[in-house]
Amino acid sequence: MINITLPDNSVHQFEEGVTALEVARSISEGLARNVLAAKVDNEIWDATRPINHDVKLRLYTWDNTEGKAAMWHSSAHLMAEAIELLFPNVKFGIGPDIENGFYYDMDFGDHNVVAEDLVKIEAKMIELARQKQQFIRKDVSKKDAIEYFTKKEDPYKLELINDLQEGSITFYESGSFTDLCRGPHIPDTSFIKAVKLLKIAGAYWRGDEKRKQLTRIYGITFPKQKELTEYLELLEEAKKRDHRKLGKEMELFAFSQNVGSGLPLWLPKGTDLRMRLENFLRSVQKKAGYLQVITPHIGNVELYKTSGHFQKYGKDSFQPIDTPVEGEQFMLKPMNCPHHCEIYKVKPHSYKDLPVRLAEFGTVYRYEQSGELHGLTRVRSFTQDDAHIFCRPDQLKQEFIGVIDIVLHIFKVLHFDDYTAQISLRDQNDRAKYIGTDENWEKAEQAILEATQEKGMKTTVEYGEAAFYGPKLDFMVRDAIGRKWQLGTIQVDYNLPERFDLEYVGSDNQKHRPVMIHRAPFGSMERFVAVLIEHTGGKFPLWLTPEQAIILPISEKYHEYANNVLNLLNNSDIRATIDERSEKIGKKIRDAELQRIPYLLIVGEKEAAEGNISVRKQGSGDLGTFSIEKFANLINDEIKTILG
Repeated sequence: MINITLPDNSVHQFEEGVTALEVARSISEGLARNVLAAKVDNEIWDATRPINHDVKLRLYTWDNTEGKAAMWHSSAHLMAEAIELLFPNVKFGIGPDIENGFYYDMDFGDHNVVAEDLVKIEAKMIELARQKQQFIRKDVSKKDAIEYFTKKEDPYKLELINDLQEGSITFYESGSFTDLCRGPHIPDTSFIKAVKLLKIAGAYWRGDEKRKQLTRIYGITFPKQKELTEYLELLEEAKKRDHRKLGKEMELFAFSQNVGSGLPLWLPKGTDLRMRLENFLRSVQKKAGYLQVITPHIGNVELYKTSGHFQKYGKDSFQPIDTPVEGEQFMLKPMNCPHHCEIYKVKPHSYKDLPVRLAEFGTVYRYEQSGELHGLTRVRSFTQDDAHIFCRPDQLKQEFIGVIDIVLHIFKVLHFDDYTAQISLRDQNDRAKYIGTDENWEKAEQAILEATQEKGMKTTVEYGEAAFYGPKLDFMVRDAIGRKWQLGTIQVDYNLPERFDLEYVGSDNQKHRPVMIHRAPFGSMERFVAVLIEHTGGKFPLWLTPEQAIILPISEKYHEYANNVLNLLNNSDIRATIDERSEKIGKKIRDAELQRIPYLLIVGEKEAAEGNISVRKQGSGDLGTFSIEKFANLINDEIKTILG
């Protein structure tokens, strides 16, 4: 007999070889019908995989992220099976689950996949799903795995197998399809009731532009048709909110091939928006004791070798720049933290000087693959709202809590009300990808756990998601239409102070190492603005929007009065413009609403005679007639209420 410990800490005895699905059935048949996967100790398993020793067990259904992941991973296999039946000569790359659905990279040879093919594949997937095919896991020797895919003449799977160690290779069979896969998978295909293949894209094999470009098919599945219908409606709403579309319409930013892919150009209105965000955070940081710094856009390669960023990001960075001096190389900086470490070292520090909080809106550069670039959310040049806190170990928890407070204040002001905090720790099995000692990692991880507990935050823990130099707290925000974004991160680092030989003199008159906190509440200005555009649908908060009001004269006769209104509003720090086009007032109102300007101020004969304005608010309709002073006070009072 073995002991199974459930999340409520109750312990139940079962015969060795019991499956998570059988444990679920012992609780209730209803639960068993809905179990998609299970967490066995710290690994996600098939619900049908035998358990042969004492474990902690958690069951996952469609309501859990892990359950959805298993469903979508299995759907990728189901799609591959359907495609192999329809296109027998296809060769397969990789097919993972992603945040919303799944994809598979495939080599179709000479066949060009078109939209009509997707309809056929969807129909075949539903046909196969109804057969209730089980996903069968098999341990396979490397020799047998190579032999199997050699017979199938699949060079992509053979390349993957060559990278694997003997004893770590598993196959999954479902229906007529067999794949190289770690799993986990759902018990059988009958859970998949609704299928939609969303798009066709190109993807270089293993992300290498020098390798063959494969066909990537994206899809999503659901256990109910109703959920698929709702998701497709959400996609339509997301298209309307797409920051690339709205950014162009609202003249916020642009891209130019002459400048280069992934290098955004901020237009005047977008620059105004971005500067307001920066000034808002600067004000918050100043009150919290941060010191503003500026560092160069480049640095000596040796700087990034010392920090470890060259080893970590060298392949994803722009190539080193050779100078006229033989052997001297510089890099466009991939991170700001090495520069801040050097600023800290400019003068000696006493324990009384700490904490030192250095902040910078620092632009960094990463050479993202062209296929990964996406509007402002994935670029090659981006500006981090970066800061680094150098503190004593006894100050660490309080400083970490102080950063949490800043992040939560930003979320409150910008109405990101639905968020979760993810504690990202080291991979428990693979420590090779991290720098530093176990002792320092354990202290850093403990500090984050204690700080979030003290704040009473609801958190999740994800192993393997830490930065290479330290654990972190990531904030996951859901936007107005329910999509999840990672915004804001706080990281604890004992390692860079060691690498840069940072010191302070303690009360014992001895030299000690400071602890470093890396933090970026926005993350990057580019990505944050993209998320903000999509969250608000372009209807920014009044304090932030580039244009707070637009004056709409009924005819040319009232242009002079409109300009008088504009001057008075500007004197009250209200950002306004005038629409002096010779268009009818109805069209001017419609156009202003499409531009998402919060207040529309209509002026005609009556308003000019009385010295007033007729006010219309975006989304609320007519508010009535106001004096200019009263309207200015209305705007300024609204902003004070938001910003405090």
